[in-house]
Amino acid sequence: MEIVRKAQAGTMQSSDLMVFIEPAPQLRIDIESTVKKQFEHLIRHQVEAVLNKFSVTTGLIRISDRGALDYAVAARVETGLMRACTLKEISA
Repeated sequence: MEIVRKAQAGTMQSSDLMVFIEPAPQLRIDIESTVKKQFEHLIRHQVEAVLNKFSVTTGLIRISDRGALDYAVAARVETGLMRACTLKEISA
């Protein structure tokens, strides 16, 4: 799946996160979190799992986390990806 436009998903509410996705020549994941010291590695693992599921190899993924649980991270990243790619890629 190729990221072709900017997209976002989520909210800045407590226990949620915002995901910002945009095209980029290489894959980069930036994480800002209120619980970064304790959970950055788990957030990164969850984001990477979703990116691998959809074969995403390039793009800028920015996460602004406010204590979201793993299923919320996965859902927000997946929603952002659906918004950032073409309809042709989603149906494939």
